[in-house]
Amino acid sequence: MIRATGHLRTALWLAEIGLPVLPLREGKLPFGNCRSCTRSACGDRPNMKAAGPCQCPAPCHAWAAATTDPAVLTSAAWAGAWRQAQAVAYHPGGAGLTVVDLDNPDAVAWARQNLPATKTVATTRGEHWIYRGAMGSANGVRPGVDLKSTMVYARWRGPGAGPMAALPDAVRALVVKHPTPAGPALSAAVPAPAGGGECPHRAPAYLERGIAMAEQRIFAADSAIHHTVYRTFLAVLSVHGRCGCLNEDDIDRLFTAAQTKGESLRHCMAAWENARMRLGV
Repeated sequence: MIRATGHLRTALWLAEIGLPVLPLREGKLPFGNCRSCTRSACGDRPNMKAAGPCQCPAPCHAWAAATTDPAVLTSAAWAGAWRQAQAVAYHPGGAGLTVVDLDNPDAVAWARQNLPATKTVATTRGEHWIYRGAMGSANGVRPGVDLKSTMVYARWRGPGAGPMAALPDAVRALVVKHPTPAGPALSAAVPAPAGGGECPHRAPAYLERGIAMAEQRIFAADSAIHHTVYRTFLAVLSVHGRCGCLNEDDIDRLFTAAQTKGESLRHCMAAWENARMRLGV
């Protein structure tokens, strides 16, 4: 058992109040899987009901490793991660919560006009609005708005202010009624097609379904993870790569799914670039 200092001390306090937690490394990313879990050698099955889909003692499988067990958090297997940790994250869905991530002032203004008041936490660029109740997570449900609940992690930014309200239908409805038309802004670190032509996908939900199916395909892979990730990236780009409808959040979801299964960021970027080159996009 290791001595609790810094981020670990915060994590233990959060675990005590019922939030499943995990360490984040530089770039707000989870720590990569250990050798036993890389490429799903452990036969993992990530799911929202269990914190840790295999018996690995290390903080593997990203959000699925989040735990409230102080013995796990202070174990020797987690010690190296805490020494390198740059932040603490928690699994909102595992605690029965949903975080409405408002990424800019316009999104915050929209929430104040359209959503019930609840516990609010300031972030670097906007606010997190936290509700009691879990739901499926989704990125880009409208400009600057992501929903973080099941099968994702959210960075801990402090206790916030105000009483926490129950998850309203207005938030649940965002996934169905108000998907965000994909924007063209893409991370320079992740090459992606520039598009330029008219997008043929008249229903924005079509892209959301495609990304969700791609995530599930990666999560379900039992072997040949490199191949599965590459073929999944190829499939997404073959449908959405020429019209420029993929945005930064979509790509981040694909990379996060791949890294949850043990792929390194380097392998993700290589697979993405190889898929682009093959398709000529």
